[in-house]
Amino acid sequence: MNHPALSPPMLTPDLPGVGGRIKAELDDFAVEEIPAYEPSGTGDHVYLWVEKRDLSAEFFVRGLARRLGIPADDIGTAGLKDRHAVTRQWVSIPKIAEPRLNQIDGDGVKVLTVSRHTNKLKPGHLRGNRFNIVIRDADATQPERVQLILDRVRELGLPNYYGPQRFGRDGETADNGFRMIRGERLNAPPFRLKLYLSAAQSLLFNDCLARRLTDGLFRTVLTGDVMMKWPFGGIFNADDVAVEQERFDRRETVTAGPMFGKKTFAAKGVAAEREAAVLAANDLTPANLDRPGKWMSGTRRHNLVYVEDLSAAWDGPNLRLTFGLPAGSYATVLLREVMKADADAGEE
Repeated sequence: MNHPALSPPMLTPDLPGVGGRIKAELDDFAVEEIPAYEPSGTGDHVYLWVEKRDLSAEFFVRGLARRLGIPADDIGTAGLKDRHAVTRQWVSIPKIAEPRLNQIDGDGVKVLTVSRHTNKLKPGHLRGNRFNIVIRDADATQPERVQLILDRVRELGLPNYYGPQRFGRDGETADNGFRMIRGERLNAPPFRLKLYLSAAQSLLFNDCLARRLTDGLFRTVLTGDVMMKWPFGGIFNADDVAVEQERFDRRETVTAGPMFGKKTFAAKGVAAEREAAVLAANDLTPANLDRPGKWMSGTRRHNLVYVEDLSAAWDGPNLRLTFGLPAGSYATVLLREVMKADADAGEE
């Protein structure tokens, strides 16, 4: 699949990157969840603060279920974590499995803290993730370049693109999703069909956002734009552009791009015209969005995110970046700005 949104425009195209390599060593990529809430200490669900090393999310959950003698569906996690990394995250298990906690440690898994809470941990129960990433063999001859890139990200926010890993090799996953939206029946398990559709939605989101950057509208509120309170809250249309631009500039709100679907909160005016143009450019119509039904209901996603505690430190030719991102945002996108190369980095 050859789609321009697979490699969208950057925020800092005029600033040279440092190149380099990530994940040269396992400890070079560390991710720690920022939970939406801390366990209360009481309840019918055991919460485990777990460190895992070089394990995919699926393999980790299956292995944990096997050691505890419970169904994998009884295990709760808030978000997916990259395989080739050291990650720390909360996991919930039913209290009947608590006597077997001593079976967990080993083979890349270590329980760091045990607590209790009233409910099972579910996807989305996290505020974000904190990253600690080493870029090895980077170009350290002009260290001020990195600060210029980071300063612009701090000032303007980071384009909230989906990372390339969302779309599969050469965009194959997203391409399958487009085929489904256009009415083709694919023979695959339901979970994979949903993955295809999600990838197509994500690529269309990237397309809309890429066009804003190309047209110099990254931080411009348009008539009819869908706005969302920052960092979370209500959703509404921008009717009075001057008022909403001021709120946007104060970081009270951000514009929100479409995850196209049957129930996507509708844009109006100029913003709606731009979104319709993206559908047309991808040989789609609003009627296409009804075909997948409940599998593609649609939503909105922040067009930009503000990166927390963003810093860089050099150790010879190696550059260490530390930063926090909201749940659902990709470290890949920031690494691409700094390295000026597509990076195979973990998500959210």
